[in-house]
Amino acid sequence: MKRCKIGERSANMLAFKSTRFQRAHKFPRASLENFIERLPYDIQNKILSYLDAGALLCVSHVSKTFYQLANDEVLWRNIYKRLLSKRPMNMVGEMLEKSTLEAGDQPWGYWKLRYFKALDAWNKRKWKTHNGVISRHTGLPSRAVQMLRNVTWELTVTDKSKNEVTYDLSWLRFFETSAVLCWNGTLWPDFHQISTIQLHGVSRVALSCPGLKAPGWRSLMDVVDMQSVTKSMQDYGQDQLVELKLLKPDVVMGLWRDQRSVAFVTFTLHLYMLLERSTQGSSLSPYVERVLEAPFDDIDPDYGLHGYQLHIVLHSTECEIMSASFSQLFCRRDQICDGHIQLPAINDSCFSKHAPLSGNVTLPWRCEALRGEVKNRCIMSLTLLDEFNRPFWCVSSPVALKHPEMPLSLFHAAEHFLIHYQDAEGQVVMKFVQMEEQKQIFLVGLVVYVTTCKVNKYFRKEY
Repeated sequence: MKRCKIGERSANMLAFKSTRFQRAHKFPRASLENFIERLPYDIQNKILSYLDAGALLCVSHVSKTFYQLANDEVLWRNIYKRLLSKRPMNMVGEMLEKSTLEAGDQPWGYWKLRYFKALDAWNKRKWKTHNGVISRHTGLPSRAVQMLRNVTWELTVTDKSKNEVTYDLSWLRFFETSAVLCWNGTLWPDFHQISTIQLHGVSRVALSCPGLKAPGWRSLMDVVDMQSVTKSMQDYGQDQLVELKLLKPDVVMGLWRDQRSVAFVTFTLHLYMLLERSTQGSSLSPYVERVLEAPFDDIDPDYGLHGYQLHIVLHSTECEIMSASFSQLFCRRDQICDGHIQLPAINDSCFSKHAPLSGNVTLPWRCEALRGEVKNRCIMSLTLLDEFNRPFWCVSSPVALKHPEMPLSLFHAAEHFLIHYQDAEGQVVMKFVQMEEQKQIFLVGLVVYVTTCKVNKYFRKEY
């Protein structure tokens, strides 16, 4: 009898489930999933009012109906009010007065935009307070790297058919005064089909949006016009898999040797004003640095430049190779020649200033599962401070270690190397030797040349 009752119960349960399954299939699937859409508007708004900004953003990606519900003006006005109650007005930045919070004649999306602008203004104010301590060696904020952790970068590639693809950053490495950014993958357009490459800094709002990108503001930092750079780009080096092209002083493109297709693109950026450049421009125009008044100099102009300080770093994409600082650099007016002001930092005969390199000069690269390295290549990051300890010339660029045509120093029984960097604002000449009985390389000569045009524009003088 018990077995019969158990069997009857099982049959009834199966029949109930089958009936419910058949009834469920009589209704459209969308009506079952979008139950909340059939609720009255007040109840819908009440349910969504318990969500924070990040959850509302996630909900808005479900469907068009949820997009409209999650962008309700009342919801975002209340979220904006809660933000004001948690943070003082003077800490949030430029906000509306509380009397305007009840105004109902604002355009659609107004309160959502006000919320994110207020949150972004508060974050920027926080960044400025943390940037107060300046390093005496580099002239840069000592917490610049920590502040840049809140920023990311995107690369937008446009082909000749006007198709745009935006790539997320593959990897990032910070060094003492520079940052190396790399984008790699397999979905690049053909090298000859690329029209422009745009670099944007993106400051994202700190919200919890699982599986979604948090909203943010894009700041244009650089535009690489491939038609113009193709004529002037340099062969930077190669290994068995890739060959490197120096598109600009701070941009390297890796091409697969067998296919001539793009493997990766790297940007080398100096940390000076990098936070401002990455966050305070617009999506169409870059940040413009504020023009400062010419420093007052009570020294006789015939005395030339004096009291300059140089900090220079050599590193690869993975580790630091050398870091050194030099103070009290000067150049008398009678030493200015060929439109350049010479600031010597290391002389061949001054053995106490010779600096050893702490590793091999190579430039490693990686693209997904593939890795390699190009020999005798590295990245130079230079920071030249004026007599007032302010950054005067900042450079971060890939450079090449080459053999000179003839010996460059007093070390005749040694292998000689040379790094020569040049742009519109100056030059850097570095001399190296590797003794026969030692494998270590030493920096034995360093001279920085600054163009007189840059100095005259900076000091409002005529050298």
